[in-house]
Amino acid sequence: MALAAAEPRAPWAARAEESRGRLVEEPASGSRSAFRRDADRIIHSSAFRRLAYKTQVFTYHEGDHYRTRLTHTLEVVQVARSIARALGLDEDLAETLALAHDLGHPPFAHAGERVLDACMRDYGGFDHNAQSLRVVTRLENRYPGFDGLNLSWETLEGIVKHNGPLTGEGREPLAHAIAVHVEKQDLWLWSWPSAEAQVAAIADDIAYDVHDLDDGLRAGMFTVEELAALPLVGEVIAGIAADWPGLSGSRLVHEIGRRMITLLIEDVVGETRRRVEDAQPDSADAVRRLGRALVGFSAERATGERAIKDFLFPRMYRHPRVMAEMEAAGQVVRDLFGAYMADDFTLPVEWRAGMDGRDEAGRARRIADFIAGQTDRYALAEHERLFDGGNA
Repeated sequence: MALAAAEPRAPWAARAEESRGRLVEEPASGSRSAFRRDADRIIHSSAFRRLAYKTQVFTYHEGDHYRTRLTHTLEVVQVARSIARALGLDEDLAETLALAHDLGHPPFAHAGERVLDACMRDYGGFDHNAQSLRVVTRLENRYPGFDGLNLSWETLEGIVKHNGPLTGEGREPLAHAIAVHVEKQDLWLWSWPSAEAQVAAIADDIAYDVHDLDDGLRAGMFTVEELAALPLVGEVIAGIAADWPGLSGSRLVHEIGRRMITLLIEDVVGETRRRVEDAQPDSADAVRRLGRALVGFSAERATGERAIKDFLFPRMYRHPRVMAEMEAAGQVVRDLFGAYMADDFTLPVEWRAGMDGRDEAGRARRIADFIAGQTDRYALAEHERLFDGGNA
């Protein structure tokens, strides 16, 4: 299916000129929209640069060709802009939310997050989506007039609701960083986010699935023949075999990824247009109040996408090679948290200074902020410094 050109701007798209503004009022830029300005601030942030040395699945010393948090983020940006453009949405807002979605990830991927959450169990827990909000509202200190990046309401809303509404019957309690922030700014936690935020979230799924298949193939964790048994991937592989008989090696792997991304983007665009035709939203707020996701996969492709996740979980994320690395990495995070909590003087001077007057929960939160901001290699170097090369 070819993507037909959309209207320049859909009636249900976010509009920068109608933004709910920033927590601290600033003069408008003469050359950039509010959302373009948000994207630029994220790109220039320290947290964004650190993504280059944070694990996606494989730690950085595994090799130069595997994804990091930064390369994954850039791939999410490309997918998000492609979908937003086809649907007539605000590409800058979609890009901004794609750029921001992993800023709160600690070192060592989900293993680092699980351990840090366990360390923070008695102090409000740890969640990387909530930490992304904390990064852009408190921890980035670049401007004289405010903490954080002072991003627009629409950007903050999209960051906290990356996975949909946060309040309502049967939902988990709010993560600490979100609960603290919404005391001073209402982010409509009960509603779905903008269509642009929904696009960034599904772009994350597309990039994650397709490129983890690519990395897993490169790492020899499974074969093309095994992937051919999956419904969606098998369809793609069969198409390649028909068009390019005998294609193998890296060209085949690249072609699988390329076609998968195209197929999933086209499906999201087509399915979303069908949902729009049914719901007839006439504004960005109508999308928020719809009560269900407007952007999504068709039922058939959702089943295929789920099959990819179900395949990757045991074959890649729980592969003995990955598990061994992540167990060791988790111990690094656990050791660092314990060392910092036991003695403030193990922290760098600028982080130690902020400990004055804090209770135990406040100390733990500041230590979690420090660890979450570390890259893989910084965490390993800190562990070597504090534990004599890892031998405590």
